[in-house]
Amino acid sequence: MGLTKTDAFTESQNSIASICKALGHPARIAIIEHLIATNSCITGDLVDVLPLSQATVSQHLRELKNAGIIQGTISGTSVNYCINAENWNKIASTLSHMLRSYNPSCC
Repeated sequence: MGLTKTDAFTESQNSIASICKALGHPARIAIIEHLIATNSCITGDLVDVLPLSQATVSQHLRELKNAGIIQGTISGTSVNYCINAENWNKIASTLSHMLRSYNPSCC
């Protein structure tokens, strides 16, 4: 496998790419939408909401957690997940700044 040369890009560019990669699957978007809609920590009920197996849901949760979009806390034998509010605000700010900076002046 070749080098990705991520060190040739800014920290902000790498951060945005990592976030977008984590958001790059419709199941992960559905998980985030569910977390936002419930506005509380959730545990195993995602399998009831998504047409996916527990193992697949766990894999998607792990990707979102690794990207810092959600956080999980252990409660007995299960993990409760919720939006990572601090990181969510940073993500929103970073993406908003990038999207607002576009000033159409060509094409």
